[in-house]
Amino acid sequence: MDAVLITAVALLWGAAFALLLPRAAYRLAVAPGEPWRRACPAGHPLPAGAAGWVGRTPCPRCRRTRTPGLRAVVAALACALACGALAAATGPRPELAVWLLLAPVAALLGSVDRAVRRLPDQLTLPLAAAAPLLLGAAALVPGHRGSWATALLGGLALGAGYFVLFLFNPGGLGFGDVKLALPLGCALGWYGWPVLFAGAFAGFLLGALYGLGLMVLRRARRKAAIPFGPFMIAGAFAGLLAGGLTA
Repeated sequence: MDAVLITAVALLWGAAFALLLPRAAYRLAVAPGEPWRRACPAGHPLPAGAAGWVGRTPCPRCRRTRTPGLRAVVAALACALACGALAAATGPRPELAVWLLLAPVAALLGSVDRAVRRLPDQLTLPLAAAAPLLLGAAALVPGHRGSWATALLGGLALGAGYFVLFLFNPGGLGFGDVKLALPLGCALGWYGWPVLFAGAFAGFLLGALYGLGLMVLRRARRKAAIPFGPFMIAGAFAGLLAGGLTA
């Protein structure tokens, strides 16, 4: 398939999924210990089953929320550009299908963590299981450019590293970050240890720059906790781009 066509399809894929995520993000964005939201801001009960989790807006009944807001449009654009960039960097290789399947879930996780500093188990655990399984399937298809064994070791290594950091600083790093490190390490490890280290370092660097910016603007103190999931995902995204281009 032509590279331009693959990139165009990936752009549409990312935009379509991102436009269906706002309802799930709204329902999951609650404080730890609280149940998932079952009603829209106006009090209308949300549909049962899968229909209650997929949609452009929190409520299918509220006319005022039928049109996607600015945040939803920005999120769709960002997810589309991310998927398109992954397609352009990876090319027509089997692992591209894995990146495109994992990207919307990662985008949803980043959105929820940014809103309430929480990475729900309902997303991190399936993601941690799906990443090695999907990459294992990709490793069976001719034309792949990665190592499934290194991917498995990478997930364990990054997860263990974050677990150690969590033990030393549980106030600054949540256990959800440890769980998220497993699939991200697996994805980065697919392209080898240098890409794993680069992606992990990029996440810490982006988080540090964000925290420094908040301190400069006097919007946070030095020891203030920030949602780290989005920066982990952004760093992994940068690592996958580098890995796809150099593989």
